[in-house]
Amino acid sequence: MIELQDAGFGYHEGAELLSNMTLSLQKGMFHFLTGPSGAGKTTLLRLLYADLLPTSGRVIAFGQDLRGLGRDDIAGLRRRVGVVHQDTQFLDHLPVAENVALPLTVSGHAVDMTALRDLLGWVQLGPQARALPPSLSGGERQRAALARAVILSPDLVLADEPTGNLDWDMSMRLMQLLIELNKSGKTVLVATHDLNLIRAAKAQVAARVLRIANGGLQLAGADL
Repeated sequence: MIELQDAGFGYHEGAELLSNMTLSLQKGMFHFLTGPSGAGKTTLLRLLYADLLPTSGRVIAFGQDLRGLGRDDIAGLRRRVGVVHQDTQFLDHLPVAENVALPLTVSGHAVDMTALRDLLGWVQLGPQARALPPSLSGGERQRAALARAVILSPDLVLADEPTGNLDWDMSMRLMQLLIELNKSGKTVLVATHDLNLIRAAKAQVAARVLRIANGGLQLAGADL
């Protein structure tokens, strides 16, 4: 699906934040990405959905080199990758249901109201469908963000510190939804610094743990 081939990225010429990264995200896999704050977890995720392009090496997404993609191709790629951002931004004047459906409306697709209700039910937000985003709790906002990320039925789901502002119970509820997505065939990559969350999830799903350290990407051992 998506491969990093000796990929690197630097925000300033001559100084790479990340370098020589090799990774293959295949269908149905579950990965955690960990590492200290500022190590480059968010940067790596942005490379995976073409929000950034590598400054060295290659990123191959669904058989295409990102460097050679035009605007329409990148838009097509992003429809196949659902992203739950660390900062869950919504349009506060629109109800939750309309915020969740935005990827459909923006891409010109009709909204299947039955499917939308089912999706909101899956993330346990059916009663909040007409609520405005400012009224949601932190956990509800993250679940709404997850629903929005998967409404186009992407092949890959990326989540950037999705539980960073949640308590343990809410974190595990959100993680359970991500595990369900994976068991339905989606590829999932979750960036998190919470090693306890990783340990708890690994009891339920076969997950590989990647670690960013010293500007490189490593497969973590069993010492988590």
